[in-house]
Amino acid sequence: MLTDSFSHNPVRIAIGLAAMFLLTDCAEPPSTNVVEPAQTGPAEIILPRGDIAAEAQLRTKLAMLSPTVRVDEAEKLALCAYKTSRRLAREYRVVFPPALNNILINTGGRKRGLCYQWTEDLLHQLDALKLETLELHWGEAFARTFSENNGVVVTAKGQPFARGIVLDAWRYQGRLYWGPVRKDPEGYPWKENKAQYDRVFQTKAAEQTASSVNRG
Repeated sequence: MLTDSFSHNPVRIAIGLAAMFLLTDCAEPPSTNVVEPAQTGPAEIILPRGDIAAEAQLRTKLAMLSPTVRVDEAEKLALCAYKTSRRLAREYRVVFPPALNNILINTGGRKRGLCYQWTEDLLHQLDALKLETLELHWGEAFARTFSENNGVVVTAKGQPFARGIVLDAWRYQGRLYWGPVRKDPEGYPWKENKAQYDRVFQTKAAEQTASSVNRG
């Protein structure tokens, strides 16, 4: 319970709110240059019944993006997205709601699990599928604000970003959300960030090169 002196002191209230926003912030810190990839666990991921039904719906929506989309690629992407989301939740040791999980990360209680980290790790797994008829994009909403969110957006090859489907593993902490970019139920105004997409893979390539040099 707030004391009368605190509740009537606008400076203290402002400081308290600023601290809360900083601790719950999901955005990548400006000084962060190193991407710490999630560790790949050997255990098989068994999807809950709800995920199985939703994954089937996702593969259908992906195949409907364009007649050029191969059904087998839609199936592979949908299954990989759901299994990766559940695996990351286990590796990140997430708690709910997302804001509380962000506090744990920003105070050192967890190493990974901010929205951009979910997006990086999911993007790497989907890219490894070597898709030919589907294309991956980095989506962001409310960039550089305390409400920032990031997600992987999937389109048919060569299709505009705005016609894609956003995959957001952070929103429900491993229970994958997906839906049309243009109609997000929480009002996220998704926009493409090509520079961030390129940066993620440039960082990965640099890490692989450094690893090869160290082994040599």
